Amino acid sequence: MSDAPEPARELQFPLYVKAPLILLGLSLAVFTIHIASEIIFPLFFAAIFAIMLHPVEQWLLRHRVPKLLAITLTVVLGVTALLGLLYFIYLEASQLSSQMPLFKKKFAQTTAEVHQWLQSRFGVSDEKLRGYLSELGNRASALLGGTLSAVSGLLVVATLIPVYIFLLFLYQRRLVDFLTQVFSSRRQDTRVNEVLHESKATIQSYMVGLLIEASIVATLNTTGLLIIGVPYALLLGVLGALLNFIPYIGGLIAIALPMLMAFVTKPGYGHAIAVLGVYMVIQFIDNHYLIPRIVASKIKVNALVAIVGVLVGNAIGGIAGMFLALPVIAILKIVFDRIPSLKPWGMLLGDEETPRGRRINPPSKAAAAAEKVLPSVG
Repeated sequence: MSDAPEPARELQFPLYVKAPLILLGLSLAVFTIHIASEIIFPLFFAAIFAIMLHPVEQWLLRHRVPKLLAITLTVVLGVTALLGLLYFIYLEASQLSSQMPLFKKKFAQTTAEVHQWLQSRFGVSDEKLRGYLSELGNRASALLGGTLSAVSGLLVVATLIPVYIFLLFLYQRRLVDFLTQVFSSRRQDTRVNEVLHESKATIQSYMVGLLIEASIVATLNTTGLLIIGVPYALLLGVLGALLNFIPYIGGLIAIALPMLMAFVTKPGYGHAIAVLGVYMVIQFIDNHYLIPRIVASKIKVNALVAIVGVLVGNAIGGIAGMFLALPVIAILKIVFDRIPSLKPWGMLLGDEETPRGRRINPPSKAAAAAEKVLPSVG
């Protein structure tokens, strides 16, 4: 007789027990992230930027730069690049502010023309028109105020991100060892390394794809505005590409700004309509060619999960949550694909086609016995 211990059996719960536990766990996770979003989201952003800057840090270390100096130079380089972009936008926007008197004059003239047209065509009284304009102004102010408050909140939180990036670089070996020891077994050691390596590669390729896509969109925007003859084409083109990072609202603002500039600085409505047409063509190219081939191909997440994830991210953390939704879902898919019991969830998140009849997990003994007894159907 062998004295070897029998392998431990996994506990199998019925579906009516497992499903509520999964829903409860998801609810607690979403609630926790929502409550602690001001702490968790900066860490997520710092982790993404640290992964992007990791090749720079490794290059410095390979050239015998001391570790602390290499980390410091890497963080300074990343912050300098971001501040350079913000400084360019500030310089262009300061020149744009000189056009404010022209904006006000054109807006007053347009309001008077619309007023006269509504009165002559539909008999709208002054009181009703003032009510409509007041309601429209309140909604626009609320939308703009919400967007500005979200952006200002991100800027305040952004001051913590360089510190987090520095500390993540400093303690990266300790964090990897921690994750490895938490999942301590020979099998899981390799799984942890695979998950970390693949997550890092996925986020790097995704962020590089986003930057390439934004550069192409900025070039197309600027070229189109220069051909139409809209002033401040470079500023508006770059802002339009950056606003595309914000789903839904960003795209609308990206189109509205150059249309407003064309309407104010050019006679008639032809230039504003031309801007709308050019931007619609650019959006079509971006949505059907650039994003699927440059961005979406880096993250194997299907469209349904991506849309739902972005909406959930917006509900949890606003603009920051929308931006972080896809990278987080991609990492979850990588983790699910490495754990046999969670592979069906990885299949649900992914966009790879599963051949018909292929099993995600091997059948249990009970299922195999049932298949032998029951006649096949179809």
